[in-house]
Amino acid sequence: MHKILTLNNISVAGLDRLPREKYEVASEITHPDGILLRSYKMHDMEIPETVKAIGRAGAGVNNIPVDKMTGKGIAVFNAPGANANAVKELVIAGTLIAARNLGQAWQFAAGLGGEDAAITKDVEAGKKNFVGFELPGRTMGVIGLGAIGVKVANACRALGMNVIGYDPTITVQSAWKLAADVEQALSVDDLLSKADFVTFHVPLNDATANMINEDRLKLMKQGSVLLNFARNGIINDEAAVAALDSGQLYAYVCDFPSNLLKGHPRVITLPHLGASTKEAEDNCAIMVADEVSDYLENGNVTNSVNFPEINLPRNGDGGYRIAVVNSNVPNMVGQISTDLGNAGLNIIDMLNKSRGDIAFTLLDVDSEPQQATLDELAAIDGVLSVRCLGCKK
Repeated sequence: MHKILTLNNISVAGLDRLPREKYEVASEITHPDGILLRSYKMHDMEIPETVKAIGRAGAGVNNIPVDKMTGKGIAVFNAPGANANAVKELVIAGTLIAARNLGQAWQFAAGLGGEDAAITKDVEAGKKNFVGFELPGRTMGVIGLGAIGVKVANACRALGMNVIGYDPTITVQSAWKLAADVEQALSVDDLLSKADFVTFHVPLNDATANMINEDRLKLMKQGSVLLNFARNGIINDEAAVAALDSGQLYAYVCDFPSNLLKGHPRVITLPHLGASTKEAEDNCAIMVADEVSDYLENGNVTNSVNFPEINLPRNGDGGYRIAVVNSNVPNMVGQISTDLGNAGLNIIDMLNKSRGDIAFTLLDVDSEPQQATLDELAAIDGVLSVRCLGCKK
């Protein structure tokens, strides 16, 4: 039986994917095989030696020490695209809020006092202060064309907007889903110079931190709008506020309140609502539960942020499968095969994949390997972890 430790409340829809006859799931559990979490910060956590997989019920993995896990041979999974529709809807809402000054208008209306007749008079006198503009013909710039960015781009086209996108690492799958008339930007700077709205759908890393700074804000159209529902830190907030005050920016809508932003009249801040829908939470939980269970039971890797994608179908009776995680260096497969041959084990099927410094090998063998054989494999220089799937011992 596999043991799963939950560090946050995980949707029941996801936990139901882990049948109780095969999995023990709890928020307090010793010697877990896998960990499921949402926003729990794992950087200072002591990781049990038994852990083989970590599943993040969301897209970002900044709260997980991925490099450290890779060094331990632990696969880290996430749920890319599971919350894409939720984020897309919030981006569209933010776009409309900015264009029609809805946040400021709502505050104005909430502050009205007196009899209804007086309120009506004040409404008619004050509504001129909240005149907005319509979206058709405006240009939305989308930086990052993954699952979320593609949905945002297509939704904006459906609203009559022109769309320009930038993503130097766009996948073939995303490109197929993208509306054919989305214009390709040559660079971030090229996109900023052409867009009326700019929305970000990229992770926070060294390449994207402070992507929008004082210099790049000067490239943007006068009166443009920034939307950030990706990660705090992609936009330099101090520079954005200065651009709002000067009139360079018309509005800034983001999911990351701060003392600098929350009281500014041209900023709308929301309390990190990007993936906060019941549907998104269910989808994320289901996806990572399936990923972690497939890895623990079959060794298959889907949507890992640190391991290569690998899928080797099992034969009908399951059989015996050896999973080896190792440094991506020459002759590892040769050494593994030699040890198995010396143990009298015949390899029925095998698949080896690598990603950066990590390689992963699945081997189906004709009989159950002895513990001594697994220990020999684990002792090979560069091997990070070895396990047998289907072994009774």
